[in-house]
Amino acid sequence: MPAAREAQLDTERAHLRESRHQLARMRDKVAGLEAHGGDSVSTEYLKAALWRRMRELEDDPDVPLFFGRLDYDATTERFHIGRRHVTDDRGDPMVIDWRATMSRPFYRASRAEPMGVGLRRRFGFSHGDLTALEDEHLGAVDGARDATPSTILESEIERPRVGPMRDIVATIQPEQDELVRADVADSLCVQGAPGTGKTAVGLHRAAYLLYAHRDRLTRQGVLVVGPNDSFLRYIADVLPALGEIDARQLTVEGLTATTPVRDADSAVVGRLKGDIRMARVVQRAVWQQLQTPTEALVVPRGVRRWRVPAYEVVEIVAELRTRGVRYSAGRAMLAQRLANAVLVKMESAGDSPDDRVQDTVARCRPVRDYVATVWPKTDPLRVVFRLLSDPVLLAAAAEGVLTTTEQELLRWPRPPGSPRSIRWSIGDAVLIDEAADVVERTPSAAHVVLDEAQDLSAMMLRAVGRRCTTGSLTVLGDLAQATTPWGAQSWPQALSHLGKPSAPVAELTQGFRVPADVLAFAAALLPVIAPGLDPPTSVRRARGDLVVQHVADTRLSASQCVRALLQREGSIGLVVPDADANEHHERLRSSGIESVVLGDPHDVAARVDLVPATLAKGLEFDHVVVCEPAAIVAGEPEEVIGLRRLYVCLTRAVTSLTVLHVDPLPDPLQEVV
Repeated sequence: MPAAREAQLDTERAHLRESRHQLARMRDKVAGLEAHGGDSVSTEYLKAALWRRMRELEDDPDVPLFFGRLDYDATTERFHIGRRHVTDDRGDPMVIDWRATMSRPFYRASRAEPMGVGLRRRFGFSHGDLTALEDEHLGAVDGARDATPSTILESEIERPRVGPMRDIVATIQPEQDELVRADVADSLCVQGAPGTGKTAVGLHRAAYLLYAHRDRLTRQGVLVVGPNDSFLRYIADVLPALGEIDARQLTVEGLTATTPVRDADSAVVGRLKGDIRMARVVQRAVWQQLQTPTEALVVPRGVRRWRVPAYEVVEIVAELRTRGVRYSAGRAMLAQRLANAVLVKMESAGDSPDDRVQDTVARCRPVRDYVATVWPKTDPLRVVFRLLSDPVLLAAAAEGVLTTTEQELLRWPRPPGSPRSIRWSIGDAVLIDEAADVVERTPSAAHVVLDEAQDLSAMMLRAVGRRCTTGSLTVLGDLAQATTPWGAQSWPQALSHLGKPSAPVAELTQGFRVPADVLAFAAALLPVIAPGLDPPTSVRRARGDLVVQHVADTRLSASQCVRALLQREGSIGLVVPDADANEHHERLRSSGIESVVLGDPHDVAARVDLVPATLAKGLEFDHVVVCEPAAIVAGEPEEVIGLRRLYVCLTRAVTSLTVLHVDPLPDPLQEVV
């Protein structure tokens, strides 16, 4: 290395050491503060705020504190760009947070539009130590000077993956940065091919919005919704690594299930329960509990008895219904309206009651008992229980909406016991959530990130949309990876169900993680599974390793392949048909290879993950071995869904993909082998 470059490295290393020292000083300063509020509640709030600030200032020595630098042409100013905002003891910046407006040129500046930047420097790191630097002269006259791609950027993108998903702040591309920094009021949908970084874009947008609109988003909340618990564990460290700990991460089941989900619907029943028409059926089931009054309301007060005729009550109930209020709100309003009707009669008789009298009448037993008869309390779980178990109620709620055959599909085959003894499915849980929203308005978060949205039914999308009625939404997905019978058919349709029909759809087709050969092999399935989508392309110069091999025994060959891959750097994912997971696990164990079955709640960290095909979505591994593609396809209720599942499995690889099969490959793949 030239002496001048070594001297520059030494200078940057000194800046890194000083930055870490200053970050520790900032954290020690917060740790030394004492929380003294005006009362005990205020004190607890202050303690919580200090605790969050301490978490935000935590330093991971294995993660580089900064990854770039900007030098401006017009001034002598230079700024280091990193994951935290770090200042020295005088308040001058040592590191600028990547989300700050001043950091935008690091991602957007180009030779065509330098944005005032003369030099952009990238840093190479290993275990938190600075190892290299690379300069890009944006203001250079000689266009060939920086024509070669960034070696540091490429090596960071292709760096082997071990453990959970990591952030991409050092490698965000201009088109990704534009989505990350979209305004907080804007909802958007990102259609992203495998390896395009759509999940990272969604998470980094959440981190950016928490930085730019801290008070509002912390107050109302940020919610990340993922497809399964394994996926959430995989992405769990991204936001904390960026200093954000205030976002909740849930699955749709965790979001909606007020009772344990212990059953699964057939494809036909699941599709029907997820149909948008079920929203109307559930709404009718809730409101059908209203009873037409047959007797007048009589309210004794003093020596007088005040009477509200039944026909007046019918008119009051009808007027409340036209307001479009929630069921419970209407019930509370009914008591006040009945009390008001009594006060009108009292005034007509010469009395002069005030508002306190109305409140007293609204709370008196005759009014409460009358409201309980006409507008009874309701439990969303019991509403759905009765809907699916009572053919008379179901027929009344579904009249003109569902056919007789569809009603028979919905109805439980035998009379159940009690609501608590039922083995509810996720489809049932979403119906209960729908009923709960008819009864009481669901609170809205400030922002929701919904990943793998293509797999959600219309009713599931409504459930997520309810959580951001007053906030914004980032929808992430790939229609080519829709692997449920009830999945979305188009993004405009899905966005309509989410309550954001005007949200724009951005398409990412450039893959940064999946090698070109692997992507081209998997893309042979696209004309069948998603004919309307453009095929993805890989921006990586490394083509990757692709091996497709016909074998006599996939279990034996898979264990041999995994053993060979253990000699290489990086994570390993063995993707198998769900039904074969246990047998493959036993084969690995008998071969002396330590592995973890993904989805096992008692799993521990291991370098080899045995991945049932249905849990592969959203994950990435340096080396992937896919066993028996034909069996993966056959494991799904429909061939096109099975081929989409296979597409997901084939695109999990970052460095190498090995496909092992005994049975013939699906037809689209045979043409490219």
